[in-house]
Amino acid sequence: MAQNGRCRLDIKRVTVRLSSKEKSPNLRQITYGVYKKAFLMVDTPRLQVTQMRAIKNATIDCPVLGRIGNGTIVFDESGILDVGSDVEIPKDAEVIDAEGRFVVPGFIDAHTHQGLFDGSIGWAGQDGNESVNPITPELRGIDSFNPFEPSLKEVVKGGVTCLNTGPGSANVIGGQAFVVKPTGSGIIEDMLVLAPSGLKVALGENPKRVHGNEKRSPATRMAVAALLRKTLTDGQNYLNEWTAYGQKAREAKEKGEAPPAPPKKDIGMEVIAKVLKGEIPLHAHAHRADDIATVIRIAREFNVRLVLIHCTEGHKIADFIARAGVPAVVGPTMFWVSKPETRERSFETVVKLVRAGVKVALQTDSLTPMLHFQLLPMYAMKYGLTREEAFRCVTINPAEILGIEHRVGSLERGKDADIVVWSGDPFDFYSRPEIVFINGKQVEIE
Repeated sequence: MAQNGRCRLDIKRVTVRLSSKEKSPNLRQITYGVYKKAFLMVDTPRLQVTQMRAIKNATIDCPVLGRIGNGTIVFDESGILDVGSDVEIPKDAEVIDAEGRFVVPGFIDAHTHQGLFDGSIGWAGQDGNESVNPITPELRGIDSFNPFEPSLKEVVKGGVTCLNTGPGSANVIGGQAFVVKPTGSGIIEDMLVLAPSGLKVALGENPKRVHGNEKRSPATRMAVAALLRKTLTDGQNYLNEWTAYGQKAREAKEKGEAPPAPPKKDIGMEVIAKVLKGEIPLHAHAHRADDIATVIRIAREFNVRLVLIHCTEGHKIADFIARAGVPAVVGPTMFWVSKPETRERSFETVVKLVRAGVKVALQTDSLTPMLHFQLLPMYAMKYGLTREEAFRCVTINPAEILGIEHRVGSLERGKDADIVVWSGDPFDFYSRPEIVFINGKQVEIE
């Protein structure tokens, strides 16, 4: 019935039971006799339903709350409403009986290039490196992101519901990264969690090879560091120019005089200014120990936030990284040695960094197929991490490193309902995701 321009509908309670002999149900195909409470705005082209759901009888694993046996989690599209071992299920909730299953927060891949490189179509799909200029802070990864890039379909198969993606490492400053959820939408704005999440910079072999081979700077590690330092200095000068303009404009207003002409806006320097003001961090591609030390040195010099990306030789200077208070997004470790600076890639690096007190997240770099993402924490455990430590490296740690822990990374009340129902322990090789919810909506596992 319509009330005040809205259509109100009701639904009865539905229970879905997962048996070990049945395939996971597509909840969108379940037929109801009556529908859930919903509101339809008169100017909306289709019915917008917010379905409350409850998953019961599950082993709930959360890096913050710990393990909850025979647990229940209640959620809808607004987020997680309740979780625990003694939770009252609302009468209008759709109930999923997950006996024998594990329920965990969606994994987070903290460094990828998903959506910016489509290898299936060759050069036409290469949109992550503007490699004709070594300094390009104005580039926004979201402007190259293709929501229909084929590898995005693999993401939820690995239990991943959130990923940080963006430009590659051809340039000293490559552009702005961002965080998305693989919701299946064809519009980037519908997938965004955070933009920008960081400014991609790169040290070491990639920028000096790409530009040095073209007979332009940088051709050495010295030049890479110098260009990064010069750009940050230019950013300081840019901020000082605008600060001086603001002061002169206030003085002119007080005197009743015409304001001075403002400085010229520069979209690249605007991004550098955000870095210098601490609004976004540098995401620094650095494999070799000396490159890691160089970017930490520069970050200290300019008092900017820093996240180490790759950190392949981080085990050599783990205590130094820990004292600097810099987090590390380690990987891709399940990948061949593609260049000299990755010769020492190993999951032992992860263990040594964690033992030293570094906050660590694991990543694929879009090189390890994301449908195998669960193998990353499993290998980290094989080399010495505890299960809890490995679990944190793919959930709450990457959320905190990316600055999105208020929304994702655990199954706490109020957070986004990014929930994965696994057939068994997700760190068992034979377990697989059976149902995936992102923002409280079921996402199809293709």
